[in-house]
Amino acid sequence: MELWVPDLARAEATFGWILTQLGWTEHQRWDAGVSWKLGGTYVVVEQSPAMTGPYDRMRAGLNHLALHAGTREDVDRLTRESEANGWRLMFADRHPHAGGPDHYAAFLENSDGFEIELVAA
Repeated sequence: MELWVPDLARAEATFGWILTQLGWTEHQRWDAGVSWKLGGTYVVVEQSPAMTGPYDRMRAGLNHLALHAGTREDVDRLTRESEANGWRLMFADRHPHAGGPDHYAAFLENSDGFEIELVAA
């Protein structure tokens, strides 16, 4: 998964924090980007000069990343720590069941509008 971002440092701070909390490790780094890997999967954030506009999760394309986040307690801890690390809780009135009564997750958004769903096993 490669995400083009308007500000690499800002994206690295938010995505880097959450991904490393979930057990991902930094995989590659270059002037315009960084990637993290877990098993055979990796996520790239890159500040590309070819980007034509701001990200909008409501347009066609990627709406959000859904990631396994461990136990309910892990999701709760990450939710508590997320604001200090550049994320805000979405759907607070329905948290942690915004995805339905049998779905325990936190939906988080960073300042560039990227959303991550942290799902409890």
